[in-house]
Amino acid sequence: MATVVSPPERLVTLYGISWETYERIIAEHGEKGGTRFTFDNGALEIRVRSSRHEKPNRALAALVEVLAEEFDIDLRRLGSTTFKREDLQKGFEPDSCFYIQNSEAIRGKDEIDLASDPPPDLIIEIDITSESLDRFPLFAAVGVMEVWRFDRASVAFFRLEEGEYVKTLNSVSFPPLTDEIATRFLTESLTMKSTAWLRRVRQWAREQKAN
Repeated sequence: MATVVSPPERLVTLYGISWETYERIIAEHGEKGGTRFTFDNGALEIRVRSSRHEKPNRALAALVEVLAEEFDIDLRRLGSTTFKREDLQKGFEPDSCFYIQNSEAIRGKDEIDLASDPPPDLIIEIDITSESLDRFPLFAAVGVMEVWRFDRASVAFFRLEEGEYVKTLNSVSFPPLTDEIATRFLTESLTMKSTAWLRRVRQWAREQKAN
């Protein structure tokens, strides 16, 4: 039987890149999947993601969606949409992102302009490459309120306070959820059948509502 080996995550960072070059690159790349671009004051990071990156990303995104449904919370899924602010010289494509508290503000919009529209309320950040740019300052600069970060070992929650992220035990968007429980769900998602895993998440959420 053939063995499928996931290629390692590839990452390159270029310096001295102009905003015009950054915009041209993302425009030429278009909607092609698998590659993410991060721009921060002339530094351009180009990342080709692997399945080792995508598995936890998809699991955590599914966790958000199931909890929102069970807790009857409206949200808008924007995936890895490109967010950029020329005045701040910053741009990024999150692994996954959601509008929750501000879901109504972007309802029906095809394009998000951070100069006039709010940023995502929740971003999922998968960091399995230690050499990658620190994207937290970019998220903070545009005002993302909450970040879930997975670092190959565990999930951590961060809340924006006075321009900096502070680690918290509970999610801002889903207060019953702790970082420990999120880590457990993520670990289980990698070995359980998807249907059984979804039932387990739903059961947990319903137990929280009953308490």
